[in-house]
Amino acid sequence: MINQPPAYTIHGVFPIPVYSTKRDSNSDSTEEKEIEDIIEEGMINNGNRDYSNNSYIFNTKLKKIKEFCEQHIKIYVKEIINPKEGLDFYITQSWLNLTKPGGSHQMHAHANSIISGAFYIQTDVGQTISCYNTHKNYQPAIEFDETGTLWNSNISNFNVSNNQLLLFPSWLVHGVAPNEKQTKDVISLSFNTFIRGNLGKRENLNQLIL
Repeated sequence: MINQPPAYTIHGVFPIPVYSTKRDSNSDSTEEKEIEDIIEEGMINNGNRDYSNNSYIFNTKLKKIKEFCEQHIKIYVKEIINPKEGLDFYITQSWLNLTKPGGSHQMHAHANSIISGAFYIQTDVGQTISCYNTHKNYQPAIEFDETGTLWNSNISNFNVSNNQLLLFPSWLVHGVAPNEKQTKDVISLSFNTFIRGNLGKRENLNQLIL
């Protein structure tokens, strides 16, 4: 008789949320014109990508995209952060990214922000965004001959497409690797958020009114 291994369960603890949704319509003529205007106003080269000189785009442009992003920020806050007190999460800076064929975005996180987002206006075949497992930095420096699994990976890649929105904790390290299949410019909008409201409690001596 063959001995069967005992039943077991693998639990994932403290998962990191990456929220994904898609707008059900393409950019209209007004949005296309505003995107052209943003690019014409000036782009700043940052190595392998360009970003807009205007870093407060949602203050004056792309109203419908902003409303779509705000709608899903509210859902993210309710389903993931789930604060007890009523807090107002609002978009602070917002800027346009333009990645030419062969371009990339180096690994980074977003300071002075709680939730960050990326809305994809124009993508290309094989376009991805990568999220990196910084928890590995705290694990013993032992080299295994590993076959990649959910549990041992240093990186997770997400395929992205036109009109897709991603929301994630601003401290999550992410980046964009060069896409060998890319033949046209990839255009995306990035933004950060912060909060207005009352954090902590006066009697606990940790109250913060924003």
